[in-house]
Amino acid sequence: MRRFTGMKAVFRREFKAYFSSPLGYVYIVIFLVASGFLTLSRDFGRMLELRQADLTPFFNYLPWLFVVLVPAVAMRLWAEERKSGTVELLLTLPVTLEGAYLGKFLAGWSFLGVSLLLTWPVAYQAARLGNPDWGVVASGYLASLLTAGAFLAIGMLFSALSRNQVVAFILAVAASVAFLLLGLPQTLEAIGNGLGGYVEQLFASISLVDHFEALSRGLFEWRSLVFFLLFTVGWLASGMLVLDRTRAA
Repeated sequence: MRRFTGMKAVFRREFKAYFSSPLGYVYIVIFLVASGFLTLSRDFGRMLELRQADLTPFFNYLPWLFVVLVPAVAMRLWAEERKSGTVELLLTLPVTLEGAYLGKFLAGWSFLGVSLLLTWPVAYQAARLGNPDWGVVASGYLASLLTAGAFLAIGMLFSALSRNQVVAFILAVAASVAFLLLGLPQTLEAIGNGLGGYVEQLFASISLVDHFEALSRGLFEWRSLVFFLLFTVGWLASGMLVLDRTRAA
């Protein structure tokens, strides 16, 4: 456990920071308004128009919201520290690199979790329309939380790579969009036609879309949980390696 020394202290500091400035509240408002609009709008989710007692219209658009909003949360976590020079000070304190990195990740992930919890009116509206399958609803929220964590891990890597928050944001958005596009039928068909069916299956297996949709439909598959775990841990480990080399330099 010594490798994670200081994780709790960093977590508390970072989590409080989200609510000590207007930016955290602005993010939550934007997320709630955007998700509500995409769910209820006649041009997108059409939840009220279809009058179906499920949250499929809500969950379908969350990954595409996350590719923009989650990098906005992640971009400041290390880029700001590097630009101000406090990253060196932070890593000289009785805080390990792993503890600081995971503390920031868990704080950002918890903040995203709070944002998701505040979407409870959507579930309430589904309950008013009928009797939704709450197991599927819970699985959908789990899929959304895991997807948010995966995008946060991607964003933290690019935040660790750059001193400029805007650059970190753009790179994280591009990488996140790429992993979503890999799961689209049109993309997979193009890959299969150009590189063969085996390569198509390989790319499909690393697409977030496939695993997100499986969980959001209530298919509690261990392969999807393992995928999200390995995917997130891999990006977190890459970010730690970048910071470790920065400290050594």
